Amino acid sequence: MSVLVIGIGHPYRRDDAVGLRVADRVADLGLGHVVVLHHHGEGTDLMARWRGYSAVVLVDATCGGGPAGEVRHWDDPATVPATCFPKGSHVFGVGEALALASVLGELPPRMRIIGIEGADFSAGEGMDDAVSQSVDAALILVINFISRK
Repeated sequence: MSVLVIGIGHPYRRDDAVGLRVADRVADLGLGHVVVLHHHGEGTDLMARWRGYSAVVLVDATCGGGPAGEVRHWDDPATVPATCFPKGSHVFGVGEALALASVLGELPPRMRIIGIEGADFSAGEGMDDAVSQSVDAALILVINFISRK
């Protein structure tokens, strides 16, 4: 089974880096069947990257109005609110990629999307404490998903 974990974000946009941090934690586990990737979140490239994997996990910061650090996940891409993922400089982002891939029949056989609510997406380094503290909860969601057959 080939699994791809994609951490989405920008390291110099504060809370937007949380997906990258979760991906780094997965990489630190050294799981042989798991490929870990940092990604900027542009939708068409995401679709190309997950092609051929039997299971994919996307981890990204969200801006859906919840409390900072709130962790949500979806195993059905059709239920993901497209508006909760920040687009930054790319107009075609995570939500749009999921919708288009669904229409085209190009979603991976198994998929989990993990969103961590951010508070500050301004330029700079360092995350909100609540966002930083949510990394462990997101990591557990990744591990539980990739350990399922």
